[in-house]
Amino acid sequence: MPLRIEDTFREALRGQTGEGGRPLAGMWVCSGSPLIAELCAGSGLDWLLIDAEHSPNGLESILAQLQATYGYPVHTMVRPPVNDVVVIKQYLDLGVQNLLLPMVNSVAEAEAAVAATRYPPQGVRGVGSGLARAARWNRVPDYLARASETISVTVQIESTSAVEAVEDILKVEGVDAIFVGPSDLAASMGVLGQQEHPQVRAAVEHCLAAAAGAGKPAGVNAFNPETARHYMDKGAAFILVGADVTLLAKGSESLAAKFIGD
Repeated sequence: MPLRIEDTFREALRGQTGEGGRPLAGMWVCSGSPLIAELCAGSGLDWLLIDAEHSPNGLESILAQLQATYGYPVHTMVRPPVNDVVVIKQYLDLGVQNLLLPMVNSVAEAEAAVAATRYPPQGVRGVGSGLARAARWNRVPDYLARASETISVTVQIESTSAVEAVEDILKVEGVDAIFVGPSDLAASMGVLGQQEHPQVRAAVEHCLAAAAGAGKPAGVNAFNPETARHYMDKGAAFILVGADVTLLAKGSESLAAKFIGD
C-alpha cells in the first residue's frame, strides 16, 4: 500500500503555481458530522478544513470525517485545538496528512509545531506506527522513514506578535505555508469583530507579501466575497470562503423568512 505524497496540501499548492494556476478555494467543516463532511467533499471545492479548535470534534469524529472524505477529489486539512506535541501525535496517527496549527506566534512555536510532526532524530513525534491508521498498521512500506513526506504543516498567523515575526516564521524549515486568521488578528489589534478594519487588512496584506518574498504559499479566511477576491488578487494561494454551519444557519433563516416572515 504505497504512500500518497500527492495527497498533501503542500503538493496541491505546488500544482497551482505557475502559468494557469489559481488560488485553492475551500470551506470549514465545523459540524462534527461525517455525513456533512462527505456532502462538502463532493461540492467541487478544492479543500476542506475540519476544525477542532472551535467545533465539537474529538478524535473519533475526526477519524470518521477522514474516512467519509477519503476518495473524493478534495484535500482535507485538520486544525487541532492547540499546537501541542501529544495532540499532534494523535492526529497524525489517525491519518491526518494536512495540519493547520493555531496561534503560532513565534519562531520557537513554529519550530515546535514542525518537530511534533517528525520522528527522532529530526523531531519528537512518538512512534506507534503499528497501532496507527496513518501507517495502515505497518502495512505501508517504509512509513517511519518517509512519514514526513506525507505531512504538510501550515501555521496560523493570528496575532500582532505573529505578524511582527512572520518573516522569520516563514524561514522555519518544515513550515510549508502560513494561514492568516483575521478574526483573532482583529482582536489582537484591539478592534474585536472588525475583520475589515483597514489596519487588519493591511496586516493580512503584509503577511501575503512576506510569504511571496519567502517563496511560500499563504492563505486567509474571508467569507466576504469581495474581500476574498481582494486577498486573492494580493497573492493568497488558498482561501476559506464559507462554513457548513453558517451555510445551514443562513439557509434555514432564509426559509423561515420566506414562509413565516417577521
